[in-house]
Amino acid sequence: MKRTIGLIFFCAFVLSSCKFQQLMKSTDNAMKYEKAKEYYAKGDYLRAYTLLEDISPAYKGTPEGEDVLHMIADSYFKNKNYQTAINYYNAYNNNFPTGKYTADCHFMIGYCYYKQSADARLDQTETYSALNALRLYLEKYPFDSRTSEAAQLVEELENKLAYKELLNARLYYKLGNYIGNNYLSAIIVAQNAVKNYPFNLYREEFAFIVLKSKFMQAEKSILDKKEDRYRDTIDEYYVYSAEFPDGKNKKEAEHIFNISKKHINE
Repeated sequence: MKRTIGLIFFCAFVLSSCKFQQLMKSTDNAMKYEKAKEYYAKGDYLRAYTLLEDISPAYKGTPEGEDVLHMIADSYFKNKNYQTAINYYNAYNNNFPTGKYTADCHFMIGYCYYKQSADARLDQTETYSALNALRLYLEKYPFDSRTSEAAQLVEELENKLAYKELLNARLYYKLGNYIGNNYLSAIIVAQNAVKNYPFNLYREEFAFIVLKSKFMQAEKSILDKKEDRYRDTIDEYYVYSAEFPDGKNKKEAEHIFNISKKHINE
C-alpha cells in the first residue's frame, strides 16, 4: 500500500515537472505571466520566480514590468533567499524610483537584512545593513503604513548591538588588569554603547560596569592616584544612583560608595 501511494506521488511529481518544462519552453509570455501569478498565489515561489525571470526582459518598459520585477523580489523573499531578494528590490528601486512599490521595496530591503542578522556574539554586518536600510525607509517615508513596524525593528536591532557591547564590557571587566588596564576599556565600551544606543535595554548594567570599573581602578592604583580615582568613583556613584535610585545593583553600588568615602576621609 505504501509503495503504491509513493508511486502515485512520484508519477504526479514527474507529470508536474514535465508540464512545467513545457511551460518554460512556450513563447507565450502572457500565459507564463498568468501561470507565474497562479504559482505565487499557491506558495510555489520557486516556479513563480523561475517563470517571472524568464519573461522579465519581455516586459521591460511595459506597465506590467513593474509588477513582474516586484513579484520576483517577493518570491525570492518568501522562498527565504534574502540576498537575491535584496538584489531585486534594489533593482526595482533603480528602475522605478517613484513606482507604486518603492516604499515597500525600501522596507523589504531592511527586513531582508534583518532576517539575516546573526546572534549578537557573531559578526553584525547584516545588522548594520538592516539598520541603515530601515532608517532610510523611515526618513523617506515617515507616514507609510509600515513605519511602526520598521521603528520596532530598529529598536530590536539597536538592542542587539548594545547587547554585543555589553558582552564586550563584561569581558573587559573580568580581564581586569590582565595585560593592560582592561577596566578602562570596559568603561569606554560601556559609555560608547550608551551614547550610540541611548534607549537600549541595558542602561543600568552599563552604568554599573562604569561604576565598578572605576572603583577597581582606584583599588588597584598606585598611592598617588588612589584619592583622585576614589573621588571619580564617588562621582560615578551619584550618576548611577540618580538614574537608577532603585536599581538591581543598588546595594553593591552603595557598598562601593561607602568604601570609596572611607578612602577619601583617610
